[in-house]
Amino acid sequence: MREVERSRFVMARPPAVHRTLSPEAVVAAEGTFTVTAVEETDTGTLVTAAGPGMSVPLRFESRDDGLRYTAEGEVGPFDHLETQITVTPEENGSRLTMRSTVSLNLPLPFADRIAVWKRGNELERAIEDLAADVPGA
Repeated sequence: MREVERSRFVMARPPAVHRTLSPEAVVAAEGTFTVTAVEETDTGTLVTAAGPGMSVPLRFESRDDGLRYTAEGEVGPFDHLETQITVTPEENGSRLTMRSTVSLNLPLPFADRIAVWKRGNELERAIEDLAADVPGA
């Protein structure tokens, strides 16, 4: 299992950043999957995300400082996928951080390194898109 993190300063207070962080917006901003279903449950929001040849159920939970989501069950090539999105106050704005741990269930050498490299690109794209959607940022 490998971890990757991306962070960006946003020229907006945390409440403004939090308003842009919906499960649907996060999945769309990452750019790999398309949201095909959203279900509110007692334990959070279950988002079904579809990509090339696969469907991935993602369980989102709101936190005081942002969102957290995990891939549910055995999904495609993932052994484990968990992402935390945090918004922390910083002078004159906020720090938007995405941290993800990922592991692939593939019999390839260096599979987790490949996964974390791809995941890093997804997080970078997501940080840029989410930050651009913050009003006044």
